[in-house]
Amino acid sequence: MSPIKIEYYSDILCIWAYVTQLRIEKLIETFGDRIEITAYACSVFPDAHEKIALLWQNRGGFEGYGAHVRSVAEKFPHIEVHSDVWNKTVPRTSAAAHLFVKAVEIIEADRDGNDVTPKPYLEKLSTRAAWALRKAFFVEARDISDWDTHRDIAKALDIDYGQIERAIRSSEALARLESDYTQGLAKDIKGSPTFLMNEGRQRLFGNVGYRLLEANVHEVIDGRNEGEASWC
Repeated sequence: MSPIKIEYYSDILCIWAYVTQLRIEKLIETFGDRIEITAYACSVFPDAHEKIALLWQNRGGFEGYGAHVRSVAEKFPHIEVHSDVWNKTVPRTSAAAHLFVKAVEIIEADRDGNDVTPKPYLEKLSTRAAWALRKAFFVEARDISDWDTHRDIAKALDIDYGQIERAIRSSEALARLESDYTQGLAKDIKGSPTFLMNEGRQRLFGNVGYRLLEANVHEVIDGRNEGEASWC
């Protein structure tokens, strides 16, 4: 039986997507090759400066938002957030980080060649790149909208940065990113993180606990086992 397909939409700068990574790992540990996760970028922080300045202008601005993010992190011992995040380190946009990940996807596809079987989510180079970006921002308080940060991450992942630049200069990476954003709009993705299952009929958004994720996957699997019976 083919694996359950799960679409995962997130913004690299989203604290809730950072929190959710462990839940995804647990989901994969539980279901293994019975699920297939595909990651897409969604745009929550297209202009982080403008967004935070507007939404937090009466609540302490960047420092207030940074304090909010750290208060969220305190509830989840498996993550760490640097005191400079959204205080001294304020990336201009998440789009640059997303563009980097899309460039990595292109390199990944070239490396895989004619292998039509997708690698498991956690083994993908693009997944590792996205996680490295999240850690660089939240743990190390690095500006992940800065190309120098991308260069350092590429080196750590043993990626030739020249390949990244070629994917960006050719606009192939930008085309992939725009495709993600357009698909998210078409599927009415409201924010990060969002999971779509069962051809979009099951949707989970925001701070969704692991048990709820697990229950939804079981629901799809059990539906298949029942011969995909319809209530119509």
